[in-house]
Amino acid sequence: MKHLKQSLITLAVCAATTSSFSVNADVLTEMLEGAKLYGDFRLRYESVDQDNALDDASALTLRSRIGFKTAEVNHFSATAEIEDSRVVLGEDDFSVPQTGFNTGEFSVVADPEVTELDQAFVQYGTETLTAKLGRQVFVLDGQRFIGDVGWRQDRQTFDALSVAYNPTKEITVTGAYLDKRNRIFADDADIDSKDFIGNVSFKTAIGKVVGYSYLLENEENDTELDTYGISLDGSAAINEKAKFLYHAEFATQETDTDFDADYLFLEAGVKVANITAKIGYELLGSDDGQYGFSTPLATLHKFNGWADIFLNTPATGLEDTYLSLSAKVGPGNATVVYHEFDTDEDTAAISDLGSELDLQYAFKFGKKYSAGVKAAFYSADDVAVDTDKVWVWVSKAF
Repeated sequence: MKHLKQSLITLAVCAATTSSFSVNADVLTEMLEGAKLYGDFRLRYESVDQDNALDDASALTLRSRIGFKTAEVNHFSATAEIEDSRVVLGEDDFSVPQTGFNTGEFSVVADPEVTELDQAFVQYGTETLTAKLGRQVFVLDGQRFIGDVGWRQDRQTFDALSVAYNPTKEITVTGAYLDKRNRIFADDADIDSKDFIGNVSFKTAIGKVVGYSYLLENEENDTELDTYGISLDGSAAINEKAKFLYHAEFATQETDTDFDADYLFLEAGVKVANITAKIGYELLGSDDGQYGFSTPLATLHKFNGWADIFLNTPATGLEDTYLSLSAKVGPGNATVVYHEFDTDEDTAAISDLGSELDLQYAFKFGKKYSAGVKAAFYSADDVAVDTDKVWVWVSKAF
């Protein structure tokens, strides 16, 4: 009986497939005939000098990304993309502990050699609804909680079902189920997960209000992390040439081991012509010095200093008070950021987490080229060691 049932199902599928073959073939042909090839290349040099026993790191890597997107037919389209990162001219004096590359010999440059499927998804899209199924880039808001870590050569993607719905121009409802976290360390460090993402944004007269809940489950170590938060991001005109910028955000977090911690982000700034100045305070709170607020899916390099000292929040928590200044200079944009780091919960040994100065100049030339230079100088106090990093890059898109 069981085999008969399976045979009937098989026959039904074959019949449906045969009857619709010509239609499906026409649709597939139309999708492929309208397909577009795209890609980009980024050549980057990175050096790391740390005040410890590790040898200084020096890395020259080329990231190549090539993909194609089909034409949209009956609201459906498909995208596939390959990503490759290679050492150039043998400049590989760096370590990637997560993959076992030169572990313990050089300072870390988190750009392993890898060739992988970066994206492969089917998309359904209308004016109000976009749904994606498959491996995809998935980012939300400023990437503080959900990001693609695009700074690294092997960016982060997710095997996921994601849906964005716009019932009005002012409201966006985003939901996603993430089945796998394809991290920046090649396949060896990818994580199976059961992550549920909920995010609702409202455009109001005073700015964009966002409410979110991120329920994360790491199946590799069987841990759970639930975060709930709300934010406001907006601006107000001061006069015809200047405006006031502001951002406020609060979140609370619970773990399956009964730790809890809070998050607070306050930022104010002024933009006058091509100059923007900001002052900010970010708190990743602590639970009595035993646990620090965590954002494991974030683009962490974007926050708390480009030297990447605080990719993992200390158990004492982290207070980051910073000043930033950015301006158009010549053909590009220059940025200067200064950070003062402190603990949320002092201990007998740890109360001051150091300071950092970050500098960047980036510019575009031609229609498809960009280049830049960037540096981070971290001065240690009660944790870590003095760390200097320098990057120089050039990229081309097509």
